Amino acid sequence: MKLDHIGIAVKNLDEAVKFYRDVLKLELEGIEEVPEEKVRIAMFKVGDVHIELLEALSPDSAIAKFIEKKGEGIHHIALGVDNVDEVVKELKSKNVQLTYDEAKLVSKGTRKINFIHPKMTGGVLLEVVERLVKHE
Repeated sequence: MKLDHIGIAVKNLDEAVKFYRDVLKLELEGIEEVPEEKVRIAMFKVGDVHIELLEALSPDSAIAKFIEKKGEGIHHIALGVDNVDEVVKELKSKNVQLTYDEAKLVSKGTRKINFIHPKMTGGVLLEVVERLVKHE
């Protein structure tokens, strides 16, 4: 495993992008909608890691609920894995509580993900992600 990205929940993606791109001068890799998670995201490259900004597309999305409850801020930390299905299988064998029963394909098939419940990790939502299309 390696650190893949840090997910930050924001109310307004366009405004947040301006700050990270124009003020911090981070490299914007792209903006996309992830309908499976009801979010719009922007990915910034920071060395070998990424910062993922997430804006809710629906009031019932996990990001909208997070912001309503806790405000904007760090939502999750993502660990990159080579085979998310194997990791999910191993975690389930150890009775780790996951968000989804099986890994979920997102972002037009470019990533496969699952989340480890925060009560298993000391209050931090952890994502395990397999990039099926690798970042350069």
